[in-house]
Amino acid sequence: MTDLIDQLAGVERNAPLAALRDRRADAKLNAQKSYEALFEPKSTGGVSLEERHAVAVFVAGLHRDAAALAFYRGGLGDSDGVAAAIDEEIERGAASGPYGHYPEGPLSAEDKAGPSFRVSPSNREKLGARLAAAFEHAHLLVFHPRDASPAALEALRDAGWAPTDIVTLSQLVAFLTFQIRVVAGLRTLANAPA
Repeated sequence: MTDLIDQLAGVERNAPLAALRDRRADAKLNAQKSYEALFEPKSTGGVSLEERHAVAVFVAGLHRDAAALAFYRGGLGDSDGVAAAIDEEIERGAASGPYGHYPEGPLSAEDKAGPSFRVSPSNREKLGARLAAAFEHAHLLVFHPRDASPAALEALRDAGWAPTDIVTLSQLVAFLTFQIRVVAGLRTLANAPA
């Protein structure tokens, strides 16, 4: 069975890292099933496969993961310059976060200001209101998770995202962030001195 995390991390079938991952077979299987549920669903509902891949390309780009970026770009067509617009927005959205503010209390000592992100007007036209709002929401979840708010969700609704679609979008961003971090960890282990 193909395992996308192994593929993205460059883990070879008989390598020690493969054996290590196989020791957590349920976690490995569930991560693959999560990918399939989000990117190979029986029904896409209100979030098209193209939108899913566009968000994945954007999130992989924000994380600066070349393998994930190339993989998800493979599922994205280039209708009307969408791929070029995504690349521009990845560059515009580059940051190092996390940023944001906690409610007043002991954790507010960790508050950190950072750039907010809005899709450029020219790319908003190319991407459409739904995808532009999705990118802004994805950027918020990746770099400003502390600042998630009802107003951020309302911006998605105003752009045509139904409540169940917003859940799917948020699941996509959370899964991609998890996947990319696991891949980065595996690469680090692969390059560690023996």
